[in-house]
Amino acid sequence: MVELQLRQRGIQDERVLGAMARVPRHLFVAADKQSLAYEDQPIEIESGQTISQPYIVAAMLQALTLDSSDRVLEIGTGSGYQTAILAELAAQVFTVERQILLHQRSQERLLALGYKNIVFSLGDGSRGLPEHAPYNAMIVSAAAPRVPHTLLEQLADLGRLIIPVGSEDAQQLFLVRKERGSTKTEALDGCRFVPLIGSHGFPT
Repeated sequence: MVELQLRQRGIQDERVLGAMARVPRHLFVAADKQSLAYEDQPIEIESGQTISQPYIVAAMLQALTLDSSDRVLEIGTGSGYQTAILAELAAQVFTVERQILLHQRSQERLLALGYKNIVFSLGDGSRGLPEHAPYNAMIVSAAAPRVPHTLLEQLADLGRLIIPVGSEDAQQLFLVRKERGSTKTEALDGCRFVPLIGSHGFPT
């Protein structure tokens, strides 16, 4: 997976490649889908959600240029796969999930795997997690109609935010950098994610 789907498609960040090589993706999908775990495709998980294809996870993480001292906010824990990779790359990960089943199972899975630098929260991820702000980096694993101002307010100076933005059917990844109170937005690849449901996302 790492050599064929990531490195050969332009993922060059060795820290990202190493983290993705260490995290066993098959443990984050159902038993009947484990044969697909290392294919470059999204896989359906519980609660009508998906685990993103490996390439898009790697591309988003590479764009964030994470440092081992960073505090990272993840919106959309899902199965916990991306959370585990973040925990390999950053000092502390704060992750928010709105689906209680995913929240519970991902927490059990990641604690069983020995991760101790993750803070789990259940709630509306579009609001961020202001009680632990500011964050050096944020990654949103669901599509929003616009970049939520609530997240920008919780981003530290020199912080980075990556988020899919668009309609519920098609989006584009945006990388937002914050410096001295102002933001600069860069459009990256086209993509398709499940919608970000919440007060600063799509309505239920």
